[in-house]
Amino acid sequence: MQSIEQFYPLLNQPFKAVITAHQKPDGDAMGSSLALYQFLTQLGHDVTVISPTNWAQFLAWMPGTDKVIDFESNKAKATEIVNNADYVFCLDFNILHRTKHMEPIIRDSKATKILIDHHQQPDIESFQFGISDVKMSSTCEMIYDFIVQSGHSNLLNLDIATCLYTGLMTDTGSFRFPSTTATVHKIVAHLKELGLQHAKIHEAIYDNSTEGRLKFMGNAFLNRMHVFPEYKTAVMAIPKTDIYKFELKTGDTEGLVNYLLSIHGIKFAAIVIDREEERKWSFRSKGNFDVNIFARTHFDGGGHANAAGGASSKSVDETFNDFKNLLENYKTQLTQIN
Repeated sequence: MQSIEQFYPLLNQPFKAVITAHQKPDGDAMGSSLALYQFLTQLGHDVTVISPTNWAQFLAWMPGTDKVIDFESNKAKATEIVNNADYVFCLDFNILHRTKHMEPIIRDSKATKILIDHHQQPDIESFQFGISDVKMSSTCEMIYDFIVQSGHSNLLNLDIATCLYTGLMTDTGSFRFPSTTATVHKIVAHLKELGLQHAKIHEAIYDNSTEGRLKFMGNAFLNRMHVFPEYKTAVMAIPKTDIYKFELKTGDTEGLVNYLLSIHGIKFAAIVIDREEERKWSFRSKGNFDVNIFARTHFDGGGHANAAGGASSKSVDETFNDFKNLLENYKTQLTQIN
């Protein structure tokens, strides 16, 4: 994989590009995709953002979201666009299966693939250009650098700033995670100078719940939460019946796992949710307990040292029991975390 700097001169030549991110894109995935879309469009390129799946309604307000194509709803059109693209920008994921059913379309495309991501252990053989930096707070931070370092900081505008801030905010836990460096705050200061209204973004993301979502969360804390103080661990197991009962939509379970880390003394948090095709795990941790390694070892997943995901083909009860049985193997490591 060639460095991202080697791609910069190619920005001066007209091209057709597709921008995509991981399935069920979050604030960082959607924010980085839309920011890059608006930047490349200003340079005169023919650009389309294709999401592998639908996305949360609380992201629908973002500038340019109305132009994003949902691959699962428009497979023929999306496939044709990918097949005719010169470049495919792959944001906020580093292995193609994270794009779900888009994986073979991207893999078989003759387009040059460009990686911009901050997760561990990238599949660099799948990309011709790119950058993978786990020290970055978010992919949005990396897109900001892409724009500035390629010599086009003059093209940063309010719409780009809005999209970038969304990813910076959500992937840093509203700037409380250790990944929030001084550089992140300097970027935010620059975005504010461009006219960014940060309070409106916080409101759009965090003050946009349905009644059903709040009732679901209350039920989850009351009936689905299990705390294992001897392992400094808390976990939730959400059955499919809860999804239907409370009429949850995409994104309604976003961030729920983080609440478990707010319990006094808890250093390892997990949640498993029964989806249609599989059971999806989310893992969070404090200190030096590496949930990326945990997820890769036991649940066919990965991510960051303190935030990762995984999956299981077993039932909710079965994979939950597997999780509980694994805790004894990590007791020493977990109990030594301050």
